[in-house]
Amino acid sequence: MFRSILIANRGEVAVRILRTCREMGIRAVVAYSTADRDSLAVRLADDAVCVGPPQAGRSYLSIPSLLYGAARTKAEAVHPGFGFLAEESEFATACRDAGLAFIGPAPEHLTLMGDKQAARAAMRKAGLPVLPGSPDPLTGEDDAAAQAEKIGYPVVLKALAGGGGRGIVPVHDPADLAEAFEAARSTALALFHDERVYVEKFVRDGRHIEVQVIADSHGNVIHLGERDCSVQRRHQKIIEESPAPDLPDDVRHALWEAAVTGARAIGLRNVGTFEFLVDGDRNAHFIEMNARLQVEHPVTEARTGIDIVETMIREAAGEPLALDQRDVRLDGHAIEARVNAEDPDRDWAGSAGDVGYLALPGGPGIRVDTYLVPDAVVPPHYDSLLAKIIAWAPTRDRAIRRLDRALGEFRCDGLTTNTAFLRRVLADPAFRSGTHRLGLIESLREPPGV
Repeated sequence: MFRSILIANRGEVAVRILRTCREMGIRAVVAYSTADRDSLAVRLADDAVCVGPPQAGRSYLSIPSLLYGAARTKAEAVHPGFGFLAEESEFATACRDAGLAFIGPAPEHLTLMGDKQAARAAMRKAGLPVLPGSPDPLTGEDDAAAQAEKIGYPVVLKALAGGGGRGIVPVHDPADLAEAFEAARSTALALFHDERVYVEKFVRDGRHIEVQVIADSHGNVIHLGERDCSVQRRHQKIIEESPAPDLPDDVRHALWEAAVTGARAIGLRNVGTFEFLVDGDRNAHFIEMNARLQVEHPVTEARTGIDIVETMIREAAGEPLALDQRDVRLDGHAIEARVNAEDPDRDWAGSAGDVGYLALPGGPGIRVDTYLVPDAVVPPHYDSLLAKIIAWAPTRDRAIRRLDRALGEFRCDGLTTNTAFLRRVLADPAFRSGTHRLGLIESLREPPGV
């Protein structure tokens, strides 16, 4: 087992990984930017190393700086968390070349899954149902128009190297395609330094269902059930739950089987999340696999009792999985809300500043993953995620009520948060009945009478 791990991330996920390291008796080293020098992760760490200024490109996204930090602190492995370099094969390869274990999937799997079309082709070959889409990157507006016409409107343009719900542009009318194509390409270039885009069928009234899998280098692959992530704003999740409500068991089991099949087909190691769109007729379509720890992993941990971060660390150290599929228990219902520093009434404008009075919820069945403390500084340079509040209960209704109660207890003076909006979602009749779809957020934000 590793004696020392560098946590190449910040915020709540850095604290989350650090705590598992502490429980495993592993020395936890936190890489931080100057904006995070007084963060909770740095305060709790066994050691910490500054890797650059606030700009992510010169700190958390700087491979030389992170490798220097690992060498300086004598780390043996690197956990990238999620976001930043977590899915960058170049970083995983650089870690390997420097003699560091990369805690996550192998570089070849990061490369494969980072190319959405290559991933779709691999899963189609494995027998998974894949949404209709262009077989190659689009060469221009004419190619985009031809492919969209062949697939049938509505369609969605996606960045080939996209992730995290970014680089996605829906198109409902052929007249809007040219403008959408340019927008998608420029966004892809700005966000991912790769302007290639492709077109895919847009699923109306779809649901976003994902399956968590874990695998090892000994050929073992298991799933940890599914999560429903259909509550999204700007294609980014804000509420996730497990099990997925209003999903027939035959569809549920088919998704589990498809995810395990896909993982085996590519020889996956460590963790992966297979994401599917389920349409109004309850047909499932593979859309992508995220080869990293998911933001919403606590939902699965709450139902299974399995520490996914610990599993990642043990697998990276060469240990086989300590359990097989028969050992996985899926108990009760878990639901997570992402508390973000943003204002839903101002087009999700971000908020930053000093935290004043802070009250975090607790009580039966409540878990809070956060980096907030009363004197914390929330800088403007990074993602708006402040905390994740996870509720578990024997039933979905009880879990929703627990989460609503917990959100009502949350208070963070000095910042604008989305907690009131999250409670509106929980109170919505479609959500309460479990029949909601991906368009729920847009319907809640429509002006009265529309």
